[in-house]
Amino acid sequence: MSRVGVIRLIVVIAAIGLLELACRLGFIDYRTIIPPSEMTTVLVRLLASGELNSDIARTFGVVVIAVAISIVLGFALGLLIHAVPRVRRALDPLLATYYAVPIFIFYPVMVAIFGLSIIPIVLIGIAAAAVAMIIATLNGLDRVPRVLTKVARVHRMGPLDTALRLKLPAAAPHLFTGVKLAVSYGFIAVIASEFILAPAGLGRAIADAYSDFNNRKMYALILLLLVFATCMNMALHAWDLRWSARRGVRPQ
Repeated sequence: MSRVGVIRLIVVIAAIGLLELACRLGFIDYRTIIPPSEMTTVLVRLLASGELNSDIARTFGVVVIAVAISIVLGFALGLLIHAVPRVRRALDPLLATYYAVPIFIFYPVMVAIFGLSIIPIVLIGIAAAAVAMIIATLNGLDRVPRVLTKVARVHRMGPLDTALRLKLPAAAPHLFTGVKLAVSYGFIAVIASEFILAPAGLGRAIADAYSDFNNRKMYALILLLLVFATCMNMALHAWDLRWSARRGVRPQ
């Protein structure tokens, strides 16, 4: 493990230890938050009982569907927009201000159209994640060195060959950034949508536990989401570092 990784681990352990100590000594009211050790105990008990199996499968399945569609759709639209300069100039201001609009205001409308199914949640996830992939694709293609285009002309490469062999590898770091953002935004959007109106899922389970003043279950579920999100981000970060090393880029 690198020195940065060790420091990061120490910070996380220290934060968890301080929270545990503050809860045990009564500095934080038990009705406000429970100790991390108790969250872990309750979470293990819930997982062992199988009570959360259907909610976990539903939530993570919706996340995978929404993120996969967002990445493919965002990349395709990014290529299309980049290929038509007039469309790019028209859409640039809209893309720049897109995340200033609260996407969740459309969720009740989608529920009225599609009902209490996974379709509104998937659509909200796509709406939250796809634009990040579009922007990343545009940024990546903008930063492709012009010399690569000249190299393609010299070697008489076709448009498809040029895109696959030269432009996409050059834009890859920015595309991967878009993938990471799409995963994060899609995950957040799905959980938040389930929290609002969905009939099932981890977000719904957290909302129900909150309404029932069941702090132990609520914090256990929050811990599950935190662990999953942390592991997912760490895996993507490790992949990014390995990819950077292969490209000969020294990781920060």
